[in-house]
Amino acid sequence: MNKVSVMEEIDALTDTYCTDCLVIRDLRKTRGKTGAHLFCITQCTVGEQLQFLGKELMKVKDDMA
Repeated sequence: MNKVSVMEEIDALTDTYCTDCLVIRDLRKTRGKTGAHLFCITQCTVGEQLQFLGKELMKVKDDMA
């Protein structure tokens, strides 16, 4: 994997699942922004995949220069 493909995959995930997420919208109302973010990074399967991709992004050498 290269940085561009990882970033494209991250963008695709967030565009597909996170942009209009009804769960996050409801959690922001009930728990606030921090509580909603906590849900995303600890319980959401899409959040888990985004964390994995972020770690992969850190492993890849900088090929965008």
